[in-house]
Amino acid sequence: MEFAPTSIAGAFAVRHDIRADARGRFKRQYCEREFAAAGLNTHWVQVNHSVTLGRGSIRGLHFQRPPHAEAKLVSCPVGRAFDVVVDLRSGSATFLQWAAVEIDETASCYLPAGCAHGFQALTDAVHLIYQHSADYAPDAEGGVRFDDPAIGIAWPLPPATVSDRDQSFALITRDFEGLAL
Repeated sequence: MEFAPTSIAGAFAVRHDIRADARGRFKRQYCEREFAAAGLNTHWVQVNHSVTLGRGSIRGLHFQRPPHAEAKLVSCPVGRAFDVVVDLRSGSATFLQWAAVEIDETASCYLPAGCAHGFQALTDAVHLIYQHSADYAPDAEGGVRFDDPAIGIAWPLPPATVSDRDQSFALITRDFEGLAL
């Protein structure tokens, strides 16, 4: 495994070694020893699987407020996604900046606690596996609009399907106080 830092402190593209032969492919998704050596979270309390249909579809940007803020390891065993991290840590040098990692079976994205997460499907079917460092807490849930001009994410495709919920998140310019983690 290789950990390539993004422009957001604590966020990494995780490159996986793929071994292939006539039977197919194999990769190590996670290794506690290697994550610990890189100074990353090694305790996962929840694993979720999402399926997104439709190239250009967008999910997010989602986060949980403290004390339920969570680190995430996001993997894409099927398809390809433009995975986005938005820094919502008010004391961070990259506060309100974003970084993206193109993920597929060869690369995952690691997000530190205090960041929002979203993605755009680059293929017609995208499966994501999310490992979470904290339990889901509905009262701590929050979101940032995928098209918020204060962040300015350069999505690689025109946005296709976006849920009503994700479109309803307030713009930072109107509700900035509620976002800082």
